Amino acid sequence: MPRRQLFVTTALPYANANFHIGHIMEYTQADIWVRFQRLQGHEVHFVCADDAHGAPIMIAAEKAGLTPQAFVANIAAGRKPYLDGFHIGFDHWHSTDAPENHTLSQDVYRKLRDAGLIEIRSIEQFFDPAKGMFLPDRFIKGECPKCGAKDQYGDSCEVCGAVYAPTEVKNPYSVLSGATPVLKTSDHHFFKLSDPRCKQFLEQWTHEAGRLQPEVLNKIKEWFTVDEEGKGGLGDWDISRDAPYFGIEIPDAPGKYFYVWLDAPIGYLASLTGHFAKLGQDVDAFLADPATEQVHFIGKDITYFHTLFWPAMLHFSGRKTPDRVYVHGFLTVNAEKMSKSRGTGIDPLRYLELGLDAEWLRYYLAAKLNDRVEDLDFNPEDFIARVNSDLVGKYINIASRAAGFLAKRFEGRLSATLGTDGDAVITKLQAAAPGLAALYDGREFGKALREIMGLADAVNEYVDAHKPWELAKKPEAAAELHEACSTCIEAFRLLTLYLKPVLPALSTKVEAFLQVAPLTWADAETRLGAHAIGAFQHLMQRVTTEQVEALFTKPEPPAPVPGGEPIAAEITIDDFVKPDLRIAKIVKAERVEGSTKLLRLTLDAGEGRTRNVFSGIAGAYKPEDLEGKLTVLVANLAPRKMKFGVSEGMVLAASHADEKAEPGVFVLEPHTGAQPGMRVR
Repeated sequence: MPRRQLFVTTALPYANANFHIGHIMEYTQADIWVRFQRLQGHEVHFVCADDAHGAPIMIAAEKAGLTPQAFVANIAAGRKPYLDGFHIGFDHWHSTDAPENHTLSQDVYRKLRDAGLIEIRSIEQFFDPAKGMFLPDRFIKGECPKCGAKDQYGDSCEVCGAVYAPTEVKNPYSVLSGATPVLKTSDHHFFKLSDPRCKQFLEQWTHEAGRLQPEVLNKIKEWFTVDEEGKGGLGDWDISRDAPYFGIEIPDAPGKYFYVWLDAPIGYLASLTGHFAKLGQDVDAFLADPATEQVHFIGKDITYFHTLFWPAMLHFSGRKTPDRVYVHGFLTVNAEKMSKSRGTGIDPLRYLELGLDAEWLRYYLAAKLNDRVEDLDFNPEDFIARVNSDLVGKYINIASRAAGFLAKRFEGRLSATLGTDGDAVITKLQAAAPGLAALYDGREFGKALREIMGLADAVNEYVDAHKPWELAKKPEAAAELHEACSTCIEAFRLLTLYLKPVLPALSTKVEAFLQVAPLTWADAETRLGAHAIGAFQHLMQRVTTEQVEALFTKPEPPAPVPGGEPIAAEITIDDFVKPDLRIAKIVKAERVEGSTKLLRLTLDAGEGRTRNVFSGIAGAYKPEDLEGKLTVLVANLAPRKMKFGVSEGMVLAASHADEKAEPGVFVLEPHTGAQPGMRVR
């Protein structure tokens, strides 16, 4: 297969708020597709950026007492926990207020102007008499002129999908003040989408095979259609806004700025430019290469901008147009539109803070995703059932049923032969690779996962037929036991490979357990043979009803404690017993070169080995004062790879909410008589 060159983006999130679950759904879909392409050995550049301009941000910043730039920077600073938490691997994250976007946007405009596609017209525009400013489209609401739906924005209707001018809205009102806006005259710049050249290009571009989904193409046909009264068809696009406005200035037009929807998609190119600058590569050469594919993942609410304005802007400014625009639906909860006030929304950060596994959600979303423009529904009961049945009951169970026997009876080494039945099972799994690859490439993730779980069922049927637990009781059946368990591990490796785009973090754990290099799609054609594996460790736990219920339960604010830090939200005994707290002896303590905060602690927790733990207590303790002391270790905390090495747990300490306050930080010390390895209950 030829090596593909892919430029992939998701829609840019507006930088006026943190990510919501809809962002995570879209990013997860794109991330799965990107990871699959990389498993195939293709070159992928996966970028995104904050959509940083517009009146809403300007107004929000004013309310917060910040400059728009500072306001956007605060939002951007909060992106990382979401992206890292859900294993979303963008190569580069940019901002539409970056210099690259200013330069590119102005260059695109000049080329459109030189092509005769920009026209300046004097228009009547809504003005808020109470606020003393022209109103952006999104700060005007009223009744949709097409379907009559109430409380729709001034540029488009969320009910029927119609796009219109703010002056067409019926019974308009200002979102800022509630006042009825008045009309004032202003010169505006228009992109002439009605030009016959644009219509001819877009009719050809939209109909090229594979570029758009059938239902998207059907919707676009409506936008091209002119009715008997001469209404409809492609309309010209107002691309300018009057000062005051936070955005990019229009060349040779003082006091005029690009409407945010002009410079926002150009942010895709700006982000790619910033990414290539870091790589030291030529972005223009990459985009000019006919082999480069440009792919966008977007929600159905912004289809109009991405399938009409965006390709026309690119084409008539002499740039590459998108090869594919993949449109998806919205995410609902129990078939209802999400609402924080009704408790039907999912806060992604709260999901992580509650300890729910990010890959549970990645798997659940993938199991419902397909190549159509359909809404996805999050059903809590279905979520629990799929995670526990598919991931733990079918998939993880295969390894846990075999690894122990291999470790105890065969020194952790697989059999070179698998027997007739084992060969048949592995051959069946290997034969599924091309079909699964086609499903992943076609974004039919739900179908792919159903097939993978069908393969897991076949492996479990093999296990039930060969009953390793009974073979283990028969010394004469040692060879058969070895082959059966080895078949399970071979199958588990293949299933892990097929699930790797969806479960990247779990796959990394499995690769470490199997003692193999990072899996690629080509590994579907190989076998491990007489290979030594590592010790099996817990890979994934089951999700509980209580965990999911907590996701939809609004946390009560903690009661204040006089003179101290507020008590945290109430937990149950089940929450308390999850951390495995052990007495540990600090065998050695030393400073960490390159860090002013960390000490490296060597701990004896009664395991017959020592642990390496990094602790941010260098400002409170000298290393020599800690050596030989006992402390309390969180022993079942997942190992964390840090810049200075791997930290295998965490020691407990007491401090003020402000750790810089006097008297400082205190490492917990158990009472004399406690021994390393004792559990704290």
